[in-house]
Amino acid sequence: MSTAQPAVPESSANVTVKILTFVFFTFIVYLTIGLPLAVLPGFVHQDLGMNSVFAGLVISVQYVATLASRPVVGRLCDDKGAKLSVSIGLVVCLISGLFYLGTSFVDNHSPMTAFTVLLVGRLLAGVGESLVGTGSIQWAIGAVGFSNTSRVISWNGIATYAGLAGGAPLGVVLVRTFGFATLGVTVIALAIAGLALASRQISVPATHGERLGMHHVLRRVINFGVALALGATGFGVIATFITLYYASRGWSGAAFALTVFSLCFCGARFLFVDTIARYGGYKIACISLVSEAIGLALLGLAPNTTLALLGAGLAGIGFALVFPALGVAAVATVPLADRGAALGVYSAFADLSLGITGPLAGIVAHHFGFSGIYVAATGLVLIGAGLVAWLWSKARERAATSMLN
Repeated sequence: MSTAQPAVPESSANVTVKILTFVFFTFIVYLTIGLPLAVLPGFVHQDLGMNSVFAGLVISVQYVATLASRPVVGRLCDDKGAKLSVSIGLVVCLISGLFYLGTSFVDNHSPMTAFTVLLVGRLLAGVGESLVGTGSIQWAIGAVGFSNTSRVISWNGIATYAGLAGGAPLGVVLVRTFGFATLGVTVIALAIAGLALASRQISVPATHGERLGMHHVLRRVINFGVALALGATGFGVIATFITLYYASRGWSGAAFALTVFSLCFCGARFLFVDTIARYGGYKIACISLVSEAIGLALLGLAPNTTLALLGAGLAGIGFALVFPALGVAAVATVPLADRGAALGVYSAFADLSLGITGPLAGIVAHHFGFSGIYVAATGLVLIGAGLVAWLWSKARERAATSMLN
């Protein structure tokens, strides 16, 4: 008779600890991204003397690089494993820090040269974000199992915005105290620390099997991606123009508004992530997008900083569950061997949104003022809520047809 005992399911706490071990690399890379976030628009607009379109471009170009690299990174995770993706990403972030450092040596001599060097650094930061962000999720899912995908995505998002929340005000303090060059030095130091930690982590084997063509992966996740892109415009306009918006109103504390957005985002992820399994991703995504739209409208029309912070916080709460609510469904549409690619393609829609939001919002600001940016974003997020409602109705129709058959 066999004496083997049935496997004891791993406790929820142990699973969470494992997840945190891997998404910590996402926290590191987004800390490096958050550091210049509240500094660069003002640096380009005021120190380099360029207009608001250039100020938006310096932020958005990072997301363009992330967008372009997402599909390749997803396939790299599928084929070679997530640890390699994270390690390469941290090296790329380190190099981006060198370009930030180089900007400080040329800004007084040639503003356009300084801006070009800065753009290269931002492009590298975008590639590093893609490599580390996608790799960390795949690494964690490989360690704790696909059944915990929503938890992995949620904790990865918390790591993302915790990094932004800490990085934005820290970057302002560093630059005011020690000068612009400290941004580069700090990014380099964080990347080196991340590499040291990654080298000690276990590897998770790559998934083998027949791969779908990338166009098939795109076709399966595109509807989820478009809804995500529309929702991401809210974060895009806050991250890119909150500093200049506050300045246009004569307010101080713009970095704190981004921190409030990020903290509310993290809190909502932590408190409400289980609602996705309880009520369904479509319903939660709809509610979340409407809440985000209300927050954006309040932020754009606020007569004082108190209501502006309330709007930023509500927008953060609303946007918090959009990615995991739709992401789990998107990744589930492809075979196991293609889930890295699906995650990369799905995430790329957020990058696309953030990449074009900056320049377009700059044009809106030029004609309608900075408040107009947030009113326009409100409309786009509401369109996203309508799209999710339509997808939800189609899903219910498929479910009803399946039951009849």
